Amino acid sequence: MEFDGLSESGHTIAFDAGAAHANGPSPMEAVLLALCSCTSVDVVSILQKKREPLTSLTVSATAEQSAAPPRVFTRIKLIYRIGGAVSKKAAEDAVSLSKNKYCSVSKMLEKAAKIDYAIEYSND
Repeated sequence: MEFDGLSESGHTIAFDAGAAHANGPSPMEAVLLALCSCTSVDVVSILQKKREPLTSLTVSATAEQSAAPPRVFTRIKLIYRIGGAVSKKAAEDAVSLSKNKYCSVSKMLEKAAKIDYAIEYSND
């Protein structure tokens, strides 16, 4: 099953609810993508304001869902991969601020799911 979602701003996203998800993310994958995108915007903005030498950021998510419908997320784990000579304190503060204050997607999801995270560093 495939569906196109049209946002209020006029952008289209193709959703693929088939087993292979060959033509787009499933709706639940899109929720995780929204979470990763939301927190990425926050973390980059915060680190730029702190003048940290960020060269790259990748945020990935894995999640567990309830066994019975509705199959809501019950646990989400975010992995932040931060490139550049960013101080660990600045990175930890930025991620914490995103999770606990700024990321509206995270605040919504934490009402149903426990959200954990880890930060990995590379000096690329």
